[in-house]
Amino acid sequence: MSQISASMVKDLREQTGAGMMDCKKALAETAGDMEAAVDWLRTKGLAAAAKKAGRVASDGLVAVVTEGTKGAVVEINAETDFVARNETFQGFVGEVAKIALANDGDAAKTLAAGYPETGRTVEEQLTHNIATIGENMSFRRSIALSVTDGVVAGYVHSATAPGLGKIGVLVALESTGDKAKLEALGKQIAMHVAAARPEALTVDDVDASNLERERVVLIEQARESGKPDNIIEKMVEGRIRKYYEEVVLLEQVYVVDGENKVKKVVENAAADVGAPVSLTGFVRFELGEGIEKKEEDFAAEVAAAMKG
Repeated sequence: MSQISASMVKDLREQTGAGMMDCKKALAETAGDMEAAVDWLRTKGLAAAAKKAGRVASDGLVAVVTEGTKGAVVEINAETDFVARNETFQGFVGEVAKIALANDGDAAKTLAAGYPETGRTVEEQLTHNIATIGENMSFRRSIALSVTDGVVAGYVHSATAPGLGKIGVLVALESTGDKAKLEALGKQIAMHVAAARPEALTVDDVDASNLERERVVLIEQARESGKPDNIIEKMVEGRIRKYYEEVVLLEQVYVVDGENKVKKVVENAAADVGAPVSLTGFVRFELGEGIEKKEEDFAAEVAAAMKG
């Protein structure tokens, strides 16, 4: 077999846009024949997928799957809502959520796991789907929650299919009480999480840098009032408590009744389920959050196309 040089790999990558390791493998499979390597990449769908890889994938689906004491949520992105309604894509995302659940939400293990009835890994199936469906896609993230005794409840907002939608939530409730009643409570709290967007479970879980930034802003606001320092300190502490009520799940007012804090709702649930209840974790995925969407200039796009 011909010696595969770094420059050959570089040239093939420039021709096809495929990944470095894929180019190396293609050259190895074709004994260094550049044209055959290009065809090899095309037949594998890798060249086509790579050409789409630069396009922003900020749409897609979030999937939630639960199984008694554990649950997982995944986000897989595509470029358009049209693909999110594609049954092949929906089936893929739902299957990947099940695989993520089996791998405790570990993204790397999930991508490396076998995809059913294909002989491919999840990552390879994703590449295959890019070539087949014709849009860039990406496996963005996955997380799992579990409890020793109790339930992990799930909720999907704006569901496009069972377990699939734009916002996915998991809530973990630890309790020896009635599982059906725990499931109902968990789903209601998950609906609250979807609406209220908490950032932390408890006060102690609040990100220290976010808290400090908030404190600095509040101090400057209080100083604008011209009050003495001892009054400013009390004003800031009061506003920090208000901040906790906005971002900490257990401190938020429960949207279902509009009166009690979530921690009180959980405490009161003990009488209904027959045992103490502890809310031990939550996850909220909103599709595309934090992804910078590319602003398209249609006129420039047409002009570029005309230039070939």
